[in-house]
Amino acid sequence: TLPGFSDFNAKCDLKGGFYLGNAAAELRFNTLHDKAQFSAAALPTSLFPALDVEVPFTLQTLRSHDQYNTTIYGLDDRYRGVYGQREVLFINPEDMDNMGYAAGDNVDIETLWNDGITRKVSGFKLVPYAIPRGNLAAYYPETNPLVPLSSFGDGSGTPTSKSVPVKISLSPVVAGRRIA
Repeated sequence: TLPGFSDFNAKCDLKGGFYLGNAAAELRFNTLHDKAQFSAAALPTSLFPALDVEVPFTLQTLRSHDQYNTTIYGLDDRYRGVYGQREVLFINPEDMDNMGYAAGDNVDIETLWNDGITRKVSGFKLVPYAIPRGNLAAYYPETNPLVPLSSFGDGSGTPTSKSVPVKISLSPVVAGRRIA
């Protein structure tokens, strides 16, 4: 049913594997005008209709360069200039300044949800990044505990791990010293 899959089992036995091809990478589009087609859909008026509190930030979870789904192969993310660590929180520099925080400060991230369950991760290092104001980003699975099970996409049932309402605060002192 898909081009390139004929004799699939035999191709699997080829030394070095085989290439299925990627029409989009080759700029081939099976459309009326042989061009990519895009569509737009309106966003909901509120991303968090079930909340009756102001949401200071929307967190999206994402993968690092050295990661495939939830399998982490290394602690480096050359895409974003992060090396040797994963518990980082990307923040717009203006948002960071407005809060009186500095690059490298450790913060706690807490979900704002209406089910009475506290969802919080601690000790994430602030990294200034070119991200829209009011938005944050952090790696998963480290931030999976922040996603409410009752928050999922309409029609898909997919967890809303790209749109988590959160607040941040400086991490508390641990064992007599500030986490830094």
